[in-house]
Order: sequence, then structure tokens, then C-alpha cells
Amino acid sequence: MIEKFIRDVPDFPKPGIVFKDITPLLQSEEGLRHTIERLAEVVDPDSYDLVCGIESRGFIFGTALARHVDKGFIPIRKPGKLPWKTAAESYELEYGTDTIEIHTDACEGRRVLMVDDLLATGGTMQAGLKLVRRVGGEPVACAFVLELGFLPGREKLGAIPVHALLRVE
Repeated sequence: MIEKFIRDVPDFPKPGIVFKDITPLLQSEEGLRHTIERLAEVVDPDSYDLVCGIESRGFIFGTALARHVDKGFIPIRKPGKLPWKTAAESYELEYGTDTIEIHTDACEGRRVLMVDDLLATGGTMQAGLKLVRRVGGEPVACAFVLELGFLPGREKLGAIPVHALLRVE
């Protein structure tokens, strides 16, 4: 059902790329509700204490999921956006590097479900996992709305369970 709400946008952000646009999914009451309900089913809510989402689309699905399963939410943000003491992790992009941050007191001793909209090359989520571990949290699984199966993202995440509602080959 989710696939009917994913729009292909050719040559975005550059020629040769077919971008998977989730905007129609977000605009659909039925599609969004179904997505959050499915995310709640792929990992037992009793297995984690908090939901963590990575800026920016991970916030959308992560906070909705956290609310749905009565859990708290941890944001991972771009540098300089969090107002308290932070830990940072840099990671490789196709052309260069990027950095994300988490509050140092975000999840010590807590079990964390990591959520994002898309698993592609895996660099962002790999950095997120490192951050959660560095501040004392225990990632229990990763959940994605969409996985680009033709890219090596899953392999970058190691032994942690990875769940994707829709996999595109």
C-alpha cells in the first residue's frame, strides 16, 4: 500500500537519479496512518524505551511513531541546532562529509529504536548509531519507511536488525 504514495522524480537532485518522494505519503491521512501503524508492528514496542529520529524526515516518522506507542523521542540534528551539551559524529557523503549531533544526556542506559524515512548508503544511520552508543544508549533496531536495496546501506549498519516497510531494487 505504501508504494502507491511514493512518487518518482527523475533527475533530482542531479541527472541520472530517480528521487523517491514521500510527500504524497505525508499528505495522505490513510497513507501516513498506515505507515505509522506498520512501523509500530515491525519492532515490538516492549523492546525499546525511546524512539530516535534523524533530521529531518526521521523527525516526522519518529515522533509520530513515539506518540503512537507512548514513548519519548530523541532528535539527532545538524550541528549547532541542539541547545544543550552535545556529542557529534561526522560521516562520509557521496561528495564530502556531514556531521550530526545528539544531546549527551539523551538516552544513557535506555534502549533505543532508530527511525528514518530512507535507507540508502547507510552513512547517516551508521553515524546515528555511533552517537546513541557514545552517549550510553543501546540501539535495538533500525526502522525505515523505504530502503534502496541496490545500495549498500544495510551492510554499513552491522549486526543490528534493520526493518524497511518498502524495499526498492
